[in-house]
Amino acid sequence: MNFNPSVKFRASIPEEIILVANKLVASGYNAYLVGGCVRDLLMGREPKDWDVATDAKPEEIQKIFSTFAGATADKPATVYENKFGTVGVKTGSDNESLKIIEITTFRIEGKYTDKRHPDEIKFAETIEEDLGRRDFTINAIALKPNTQNLKPELVDPFNGQDDIKNKIIRAVGNPEDRFNEDALRLMRAVRFATELDFSIQGKTAVAVKKQAGLLEMIAKERIRDEFIKILMAEKAVSGIQLLEDLGLLRFIAPELRDGIGVGQNKHHIYTVWEHNLKALDYAAKKNYSLEIRLAALLHDIGKPATKVGEGLDCTFYNHEIVSAKLAAEILDRLRFPKDLAEKIIHLVRYHLFYYNVGEVSEAGVRRFLARVGPENVDDFIKIREADRIGSGVPKAVPYKLRHLLFMIEKVKQDPISPKMLKVNGEDVMKILGIEPGPRVGRILSVLLDEVIENPEKNTKENLEFRIQDLGKLSDIELEKLAKISRGKKEEFESGIEEEMKKKFYVK
Repeated sequence: MNFNPSVKFRASIPEEIILVANKLVASGYNAYLVGGCVRDLLMGREPKDWDVATDAKPEEIQKIFSTFAGATADKPATVYENKFGTVGVKTGSDNESLKIIEITTFRIEGKYTDKRHPDEIKFAETIEEDLGRRDFTINAIALKPNTQNLKPELVDPFNGQDDIKNKIIRAVGNPEDRFNEDALRLMRAVRFATELDFSIQGKTAVAVKKQAGLLEMIAKERIRDEFIKILMAEKAVSGIQLLEDLGLLRFIAPELRDGIGVGQNKHHIYTVWEHNLKALDYAAKKNYSLEIRLAALLHDIGKPATKVGEGLDCTFYNHEIVSAKLAAEILDRLRFPKDLAEKIIHLVRYHLFYYNVGEVSEAGVRRFLARVGPENVDDFIKIREADRIGSGVPKAVPYKLRHLLFMIEKVKQDPISPKMLKVNGEDVMKILGIEPGPRVGRILSVLLDEVIENPEKNTKENLEFRIQDLGKLSDIELEKLAKISRGKKEEFESGIEEEMKKKFYVK
């Protein structure tokens, strides 16, 4: 790894950063790049954001940049809306990460009563003092960039460069003090180790494990954000395992831990815990989306609660239902957005679809689509792939799944929802001369079931004729018929498949 700043940084630091630094230096102040951007530059990675530290006070920064990038009195170039000495400078850049550059006055911090924010901020005189308040040595390196034709200068009082070379996450100073100041650093230690493929240094790891309980004082949204970053890392599984090894997982998703050491039946070679992690590993290696990764990780968390028996013939009946319930609790506790949570819960709930070539008709495939939603088919296939690889089988996409995709393509234009019927509720009310009410919905439910069974019946003429017939039934008779239609299990889960499901110990 090349750590020669005169070579490395000249080509890597954006012009917007140089302009901002030049402006500060020209005004008689120091300007340093700090934090993750310096670490990333040293590692040859593209920084995601840029932070500048200076000895200029916030009001001085605002004055220096009052006319920066074409700013006017009505449209100032700076934003200062916090108590931490950070001023945002608008650059006018087209690059999203460079549109606003945050400049923070050197500072030291007081006690952290809430384990997240300092009770008070005091401005410091030197960059070394500022670096001493930071979390990990790899983030406690400052770079004075090329300004006024001066050579770049690295300030590294805690040997962060050595820790980068040795791939180590080490707390600045006393690790217990650092985690007591900000308990979210417990999660950040694991996140950095996961994202960078580093290991956590001994004393720092011991401190994480000792103070894991401090996570309970952190807002769930903050924990969620770090958890997401771990899940989205290439080696997400290492992050989840590390959360468990350091005693943090029990404060994030304790339901996952219930699968540790829980053996499965003859169709699995791994424990429930191992299976869920291997499913996640497949999803991460395929660079699948967050919802796929979470669904893969959570899809079988209901197995420990539904396990009956031991050994090769044990069963997990209805585990997908319990898994969906537990997934909902985890996602709600971590304050995941409602739409994302609903998608994940849906994937977990219906991941256990059965398909066998020659045993499932086109009507069965249509019922499958009606149940899971055509827009979700690709995601269900991805979950099935992850589930299979997590079970220890060699092929993610066997012939059965390929044939299912063929069948889906074949029937995807067929009607599978009330909206696809050639009649609607208004037609029912007009033909039968009735007002809106349950009777209308029952008739549409019966019509949809008949059309799913035979798409050729989905003509306006036929459906209008059927509406007249159904309208002759009493409410009790119609309700019985509608209940049969609504409650009819899709072909993947009934009839001839039921015996197959028993054979494979699922239900």
